[in-house]
Amino acid sequence: MTREEKSQVIEDLTAQLADSANIYLADISGLNADTTSKLRRACFKANVKLAVVKNTLLAKAMESSEKDFGELPEILKGNTSIMLSETGNAPAKVIKEFRKKSDRPLLKGAFIEEAIYIGDDQLDALVDIKSREELIGEIVGLLQSPAKNVISALKSGGSTIAGLVKTLQEREG
Repeated sequence: MTREEKSQVIEDLTAQLADSANIYLADISGLNADTTSKLRRACFKANVKLAVVKNTLLAKAMESSEKDFGELPEILKGNTSIMLSETGNAPAKVIKEFRKKSDRPLLKGAFIEEAIYIGDDQLDALVDIKSREELIGEIVGLLQSPAKNVISALKSGGSTIAGLVKTLQEREG
């Protein structure tokens, strides 16, 4: 690979890192071509981008990125694949599901919305991370429940003020 090609790869990786809030580093070494193909299909279905990268080029991309990757550059040893996703837990779910049939991929580390996770033992914690949409849905649900109680109290009391007051007294008592 020429110097120009390397700098182009670093530039592309830096742009991908900047555009992704959720970055996973995994070891897929030891997977044969068929199994690797199945992993790529599983990633595609889950809207996860999977690419094998050179450690030195990824380290340089992390270095030139504006994000703080903490200890992640230190774990760039051996075979490394990068998994990029818009959903924080999607790559973890793919890895966990895939490992039911294989011992790989191994999670090396992850960068999720500014938080850094190191090691394969973090996989279960990453699977349990809720996506932004799930959190917003929970908040909306929590905000709606008091309003629903008031509306149901209004409806159950009828349209008269006396009925409303009576219903509210019954709920308090």
